[in-house]
Parts: sequence; C-alpha cells; structure tokens
Amino acid sequence: MGASLLDPDFLRVLEALRRRLASDARSGRIGEGPSGRRGSGAEFLEHRRYEPGDDPRHLDWAALARSGTPVTKLYRAEEETLLRIVLDASGSLGFGDPPKLELAQRVSAALAYLALASGRRAQLWVARSPGASGLERIFSPLRGRRAFAELCRQLESVQASGRADLAAAIDAVVARSERPGLLLVVSDFFDSGAVPSALSRARAARHELVLVQVLDPAELDPALEGDLSLEDSETGETLELSVDPAALSAYAERLAGLFEELRGWAKKNQATYTRIATGEDLQQAVRRVLERSRD
Repeated sequence: MGASLLDPDFLRVLEALRRRLASDARSGRIGEGPSGRRGSGAEFLEHRRYEPGDDPRHLDWAALARSGTPVTKLYRAEEETLLRIVLDASGSLGFGDPPKLELAQRVSAALAYLALASGRRAQLWVARSPGASGLERIFSPLRGRRAFAELCRQLESVQASGRADLAAAIDAVVARSERPGLLLVVSDFFDSGAVPSALSRARAARHELVLVQVLDPAELDPALEGDLSLEDSETGETLELSVDPAALSAYAERLAGLFEELRGWAKKNQATYTRIATGEDLQQAVRRVLERSRD
C-alpha cells in the first residue's frame, strides 16, 4: 500500500500521529474534531431564544427553570474536512538526486494518510500551467484508509516539467471549492511572485493553510564557482553567469528573504510553514506540520 512512497514502518508512525492533525477551518477538522458551523454535534456552542420549529430536545430546561424564558442549545456540527493537496509539478521540482518532486510526493502522501486513515477525504490538484487556471489535473476526492493506495498512484503519476503558475492554481482551487477546508501547498516556492496574495485570498475564504517548502541541499548551500552555463529547468533557456563570493552572498540573501516572506505570511495568517530538504528526516517534518510550525 503506497510502499514506493511510504514504507510500512513509517505508516505505523503516521497511524500513531494521525489524531494530531486538527484543522480549525470552518467546515471541520481532520480527525474527529468539531467545526465552526452550527449543527447537532456533541460540543455546546451557545444559547438563543427558542423559536417555533426548534427541536424540543435541544431546550435547556435548567435555563428555563431559572429565567422562565425558553432557550435552545446550539451545538457545533461535526463535519468532515476535505484535505486539498496542491502539488507543484513545475520543472524545478525535478532538480536533485533524488529529485525534490519525490520528497514532495512523500510529504503529500504522509499528510493525506493522516486524513484518509481518519475516515476523511483527500484530493490531489496538480499545479502546472496548461491554461489560465494553472492546474494540469484535478483528481476526484478520495475517502477512507482503503483509498490511500489510489492516492499514492495518483501522486506517483505526476511528473516535473515545464512551468507552473502557483498563484493561479491556488486561486482556481479556492474558486472551485464549495466549502473551506485544509489547503496543503507543496512547492519549492521559488517563483513566489503573486503567491502570497493568492494565499491571502484562500485564507479570506476561510481555508486553513499548510505550506510545505521542499528544497535540495545544493540549493541551500550551492557549491558553485567560476564561469558557468546554467539551464532553466522550466523554460529550457541557458543562462551565462560568473559565480564569485559576492554572487553567492546575494543568492543567500535572496533565499533568506524568501524564507522570511513565507514565515511572516504564515505567522500573520495563523498558517503552518514547514521547510524540508531532501535527505532530511520525513518523520520530523511531519511532526513539525502537526505542531503548526513556522520554520
């Protein structure tokens, strides 16, 4: 079951962690938690004056005895949350050995397992730019633990190539979402552009955001020097440049700025931001997501 992405030992670790992935989104939580929507769940929300047609079983008889005024108990509805996974499939995710895409697929599989094993739904959206939507493929939502193998097959079918408009993809996901939920965006975020604005629109639509940035160690500490010809993995264009200490320092400064932009956005919007490089411990990365870290 998804052995090529997650081995059985890791699945057992995820099983122990799964109840910790809780969403505060309005439509519910991943796991067994309540939502912010009124309904007939088990958690008491508030009182309001009794009105004709209200369920008499929800009358608060103790409050009626004290005040003489009939009031109805309102409860939080227990509704499922759909975990929407927006996976960046642009050419830059093919960089590295193993490629960053493999790590992105494994992170996505791990977090999807936590949802599916709780009887909830998960859905994969592939971000690439075949059209104005920024989405190459939209898979149907899957439900339950038995669907995990199919979700892994979907993830494994994704190839890294071409360009992606991640901001357009996020906007398209929000526009096509009937209800808010947990929105997981897995990318290297190297072409951030309008992405923070799109994330803010998703947050305004009451989605809970989880950002996972996947990187290669060579991107964190490039071992380059001299005159080089580099090919853009997304456009195929060749760039001629000279790498010296000043250029590496400028690169490090821009990279730190990107990290701070994502971290700052996450902090401001009560979102999760986790950064992981290939070769790092995936279990620790998943734990940081569950702890709502802001790397």
